[in-house]
Amino acid sequence: MLAAADAIVAFTGAGISTECGVPDFRSPGSPWLKNQPIEFGEFLASPTARMEAWRRKFAMDDIYSGAQPGRGHQALARLVAQGRMPGVITQNIDGLHQASGVPSGQIVELHGNGTYATCLDCGLRHELVEVRRRFEGSNQPPSCVSCDGVVKSATISFGQAMPERAMLKAQALTLACDLFLVIGSSLVVQPAASFPVLARRNGAKLVIINRDETPLDTMADLVVNDDIGDVLTRASLPG
Repeated sequence: MLAAADAIVAFTGAGISTECGVPDFRSPGSPWLKNQPIEFGEFLASPTARMEAWRRKFAMDDIYSGAQPGRGHQALARLVAQGRMPGVITQNIDGLHQASGVPSGQIVELHGNGTYATCLDCGLRHELVEVRRRFEGSNQPPSCVSCDGVVKSATISFGQAMPERAMLKAQALTLACDLFLVIGSSLVVQPAASFPVLARRNGAKLVIINRDETPLDTMADLVVNDDIGDVLTRASLPG
């Protein structure tokens, strides 16, 4: 399928990053269970909730701060470099696709990016090192240095609207591909999980590589329940 495809799109979830030391959300004992993201409405309404959200954010950052791209990221980066993969659609917020060498313009981050923060009022980008310094020094939720607005990690929280531009770009990539690779996603989070369905119904081949079964396995042309790094390393990547 890789050899025959003209336009390959990857759709990645937490499973591609677990070998890098980034925990997934659903495994027993996951630190995300102790540091679950605060719902967006609560974050906006309560300074106390914002304090707790930042505490949990930095606790998780400390767990995987040294993470580097894994074999799966590197395999996809090679396909992008070869011009065979026009884009990567990801549910991940860890920035490891960028670190692997995939240009930011070819990555669609459906759930945002956890490596920096933004002001919800004026949109100014804030670097986490400075945000953390101010947070830990004042014991107050950080505010924007430009407009004094609410600063939040640049991720999409539960209850927050999906990014319209990213959704449209993901849709365009999905409709233009002839091979859609799902890699390390449980395919239970909507609306993100609708893209493999759209690709398959539009005539693309659908391959799912994941440790566990997914709700879309019966729709796929190929399902591989195995280690992602092993599978993509063994796969014949033309070029």
